[in-house]
Amino acid sequence: MWYFRQPELIDAAVFTRLPDAFRRTGERSDWADANRGGQPTDSFLEGPVFDAAGRLYVTDIPWGRIFRIDAAGGWSLVAEYDGEPNGMCFLNERELLIADYRNGLMVCDVASGAVRPWLTRRNSERFKGINDLVFDRAGNLYFTDQGQTGLHDPTGRLYRLRPDGRLEQLLGNVPSPNGLALSPDERVLYLGVTRGNAVWRVPLLEDGSVSKVSAFFTSYGPSGPDGLAVDEAGRVIVANPGLGYAWVLNTRAEPEVVVRSTVGSSLTNLAFGGPDRRTLYCTESVSGSILTATLDVPGLRLPEGPREPHPRPEVRP
Repeated sequence: MWYFRQPELIDAAVFTRLPDAFRRTGERSDWADANRGGQPTDSFLEGPVFDAAGRLYVTDIPWGRIFRIDAAGGWSLVAEYDGEPNGMCFLNERELLIADYRNGLMVCDVASGAVRPWLTRRNSERFKGINDLVFDRAGNLYFTDQGQTGLHDPTGRLYRLRPDGRLEQLLGNVPSPNGLALSPDERVLYLGVTRGNAVWRVPLLEDGSVSKVSAFFTSYGPSGPDGLAVDEAGRVIVANPGLGYAWVLNTRAEPEVVVRSTVGSSLTNLAFGGPDRRTLYCTESVSGSILTATLDVPGLRLPEGPREPHPRPEVRP
């Protein structure tokens, strides 16, 4: 692929690493057996999100853990439970909403560490394996149901859960739906399609439907786009494991910046932090590292859930 302008290359710095005391060395897990080819996996970090105080929260998928990282890079264990947590966002100032591959949508109280179910089934049927999620400013929750889908089985799903509890399937033909991010005007949802090695552009229409879904960006290599973010200029930042890159794409999907991992190629997800939200924090999952790079445009401020709690979600088709 050829571009008129060579993208700027930035090597990410290691901010902090999971301490040895938290690494589950020499232990096997069902998740690693299925998703890492049985390789020893002492941790697999994902789901970065910041609270209002500037503390970073991340998940550890195979061991069902949520960690909090302070501004100095110190780690503390928030919760450990029987699950496989992936993406996260704040439901309110004290509760994290978790996309849990094993259990569905779960809630964690960050003060007590208590974890409880929030939405575990649809029409009495379990999800394939929920992966990531994002709220819009109206309180709608978008989440991906990836499971083991891919080009061999393009049946991954994208859902929207409205504040009144209506659960709607927007897409059901996705080969591995993964990360999500909304455009600044929230008229477009960007969707990481990992096994399709692409980012899809999903227009959100006034009547609540989607139409003319397209491939916005196509990558290459052994693993495609994972976590996504958007900055205030509308650029889409794409975590690309397999390459160890974070692509910073303009509105024509041209890379303006490429952030490169310095410790491994499993750069899975990202979030903007720091006092001006110009610091990009990335999870390098296999090494258990948090990487940082400074960008020239702040990331969008992420909405939390609606001020009033969601009612118990309906499970209609």
